[in-house]
Amino acid sequence: MIIRSMETGMLGANCYLVICEETKETVIIDPGDEGERILNRVNEEKAKVIAIINTHGHGDHIGANRFLKEATGAPLMCHENDAPKLVEAGKNLSLYIGVPISSPPPDRFLQEGDIIEIGSTIRLEVLHTPGHTAGGICLKGEGVVFTGDTLFAGSIGRTDFPGGSFEEIIRSINTKLLSLADNTVVYSGHGPTSTIGEEKRSNPFLT
Repeated sequence: MIIRSMETGMLGANCYLVICEETKETVIIDPGDEGERILNRVNEEKAKVIAIINTHGHGDHIGANRFLKEATGAPLMCHENDAPKLVEAGKNLSLYIGVPISSPPPDRFLQEGDIIEIGSTIRLEVLHTPGHTAGGICLKGEGVVFTGDTLFAGSIGRTDFPGGSFEEIIRSINTKLLSLADNTVVYSGHGPTSTIGEEKRSNPFLT
């Protein structure tokens, strides 16, 4: 598995390319902005995009959906509960920062337990982790988990936006993420990587 990370947009959301080394099939996770830059990286890797996945529907994670879907023809995927956010700038909050974003609607809804296969070697399992938004998801692979805005290095996602719940996000983290192996690498929606073990030991929201 090859993982390429890019910080995009004014809010610095992390976009990830997950690439099968053998086949070059690739999934783009959370293309928040700067679609041309993301596409250039895809081309540099000689990769074939087979899916675009949003971990949730906030504007800073979906801003390049339209550009990349049109450029690659790849299907767009998210959880059903966050699908309305993709298409409405008021619901995805981009309206309130003066840069209204409207993404195409998702082509596929992702649910708990769904498997995304990337090439011959990579399987990402969908974990439904509400709390930051009602349709927030994480993606678990071998030794890694992409947590969107559910879990950060030393922090958790905000829960004061519409559809957020502190109780739900803590439940999601405790039941879906902290049960993973301590050496699982956490690739979050903002900021640096961490591990599940480090977050168990030092995240002030979880102790």
